[in-house]
Amino acid sequence: MPVSITDENGNPVRNLKADDFELEEEGQIQQVQTLGEPGKAPIELALLFDVSRSVRNRFDFEREAASRFLKEVIKSGDTVSVFLIGSSTKLSVPRSDNVDQVINGTQSIEPTDEATAFHDSIVKAARYLDDNANPGTRRVMVVISDGEDTNSERFRLGDALTEIQRSDALFYAINPSGPSIRLNRISTKGHEGMVRIASETGGMAFLPDKLEDLTRVFSQITAELQAQYLLGYYSTNEKNDGKFRRISVKVPKHSELRIRARQGYYAPKE
Repeated sequence: MPVSITDENGNPVRNLKADDFELEEEGQIQQVQTLGEPGKAPIELALLFDVSRSVRNRFDFEREAASRFLKEVIKSGDTVSVFLIGSSTKLSVPRSDNVDQVINGTQSIEPTDEATAFHDSIVKAARYLDDNANPGTRRVMVVISDGEDTNSERFRLGDALTEIQRSDALFYAINPSGPSIRLNRISTKGHEGMVRIASETGGMAFLPDKLEDLTRVFSQITAELQAQYLLGYYSTNEKNDGKFRRISVKVPKHSELRIRARQGYYAPKE
């Protein structure tokens, strides 16, 4: 499980050791067996662009900022897939380890006047990660959207959260709408949904004040991914019951540090 550790100023902390961590599953202490070097575990990234009518005015800038992000964060051994969120979900760029090819693919994306199947798209991307990601990688979903759903046919917010948890993915959301979301109840609800998913999975949800802040937000995500620990442990609960198990991570010797990690996982099911 990926764990992000920052100091009081939000700067990543990279010098912790396995015995600095305390990990519990359903209240039971677990023994941390492995601690990957910060930022070294490969990334399986799913990048989701909202191309619906609600983001049309901001799309060009979003696309350019995302391209710069890919150049910074994707290293040898990482892979990227790109999805479009419209009235349905489209896999725009299949999983690839060629970052230039992926960036070229994103440059051809154009916004539409379609409605938004947000929850359906999250579920499809999570399942794609789960089906295609290699073992031992960090699964990451980055979504550029206002989170508003007007066209999902099958899934709701709870379904989207469940599928991301089943895929063991971190969820980062970037809402380019800015403070204007407070003028619209639907917009507020959409953003709150993304905040919930991010909180439960160990990611973050951003609401930049200005469109120009997108570059800073992407840089913050990049810095975090490049400094993440990857903790490994064998659960003392050996039941393959498919149930959700709550987990928590602490760094008892460093109470001043801030920790972000997913809040649980689904056990395998026989």
